[in-house]
Amino acid sequence: MKTYRIEFTQKIPVDLDTAWDFFSSPLNLSEITPKDMTFDVTTPNLEGAKMYPGMIITYKVSPLLGIKLNWMTEITHVKEKEYFIDEQRFGPFAFWHHNHHFEAVEGGVLMHDILHYGIGFGPIGAIANSLIVSKKINEIFNFRFKKVEELFGKL
Repeated sequence: MKTYRIEFTQKIPVDLDTAWDFFSSPLNLSEITPKDMTFDVTTPNLEGAKMYPGMIITYKVSPLLGIKLNWMTEITHVKEKEYFIDEQRFGPFAFWHHNHHFEAVEGGVLMHDILHYGIGFGPIGAIANSLIVSKKINEIFNFRFKKVEELFGKL
């Protein structure tokens, strides 16, 4: 299986505490995901919860053609106000490893995402990635970039 790597960086004009509080809350994931994906967190009792190592989060998501899929991720590592890592345990990808990094910089916070993912299915997966999947992932992160600017402003 071929794995792919994508990186995204964004600066926002808030302090580290504010950024961490928002992004480490699993319920805020749906707020920064395109509405057409109907991204719903299905894990019960997450009000006020913050991510911790070993946390399992379940979702319903429609990445393509309105088809609903179950997705389960585990938060495998957390260093408060620095980074957290989520890994897929069940879902649409053969492999998913997503690093979320936060760094205080002049005037705000630098957020840096490093995503490694794999699709499986050999050459068919590679074709699907080049035609659909990589474009969809970029669309999702571009939406997130704009939504985060709406929520917190530009730096």
